[in-house]
Amino acid sequence: MTDKFIFRFVAGISVFVFLVVVVLSMKVLPVPSVLPSFTYFLPKLNAILNGTCSVLLLLSLYFIKQGNIPMHKRINILTFVLSSLFLVSYILFHYLAPETKYGDLDGNKVLSTTEVSAAGSMRYVYYVILITHIILAAGVLPLILLSFYRGLQMQVEKHRKLVRWTFPIWLYVTVTGVIVYLMISPYYSF
Repeated sequence: MTDKFIFRFVAGISVFVFLVVVVLSMKVLPVPSVLPSFTYFLPKLNAILNGTCSVLLLLSLYFIKQGNIPMHKRINILTFVLSSLFLVSYILFHYLAPETKYGDLDGNKVLSTTEVSAAGSMRYVYYVILITHIILAAGVLPLILLSFYRGLQMQVEKHRKLVRWTFPIWLYVTVTGVIVYLMISPYYSF
């Protein structure tokens, strides 16, 4: 496979995933009138997957610093699989569940001035974390895919150059995914 093919393949997957997330989040497709019972568990599952990936990414760094390439590779493959499961769960949740607004204490999907006041400046903290999380999550997918390709092909120098960017962004996305869950979960009303 040529680099040109790989870049096109990665770009195609990245654009496809982005479009699926956008379309399903916009509720363009009809949503079931009754939420499946598993929907309630998806946000917690997403946080567990993100938290696990955070730990695995740190373990991966530890093992590569120790020169243990086989363990580094195994952990990264596991992290990739768990992140892929997260992506499926995330897409499914945002397709099925109604929107949750930070600070919506009564669950009516409208923020009153009292609710905005009660949430205070934490609303801004939440939205800064959420927005950076979303932007970097969308941008890190092609970096992850290219890093994996380079690593599996043992193109070590190209892999290292990519991972200098991929690792901190991926780690930030997984950690902030857990933080976003912890901050928004008190406001779930589905």
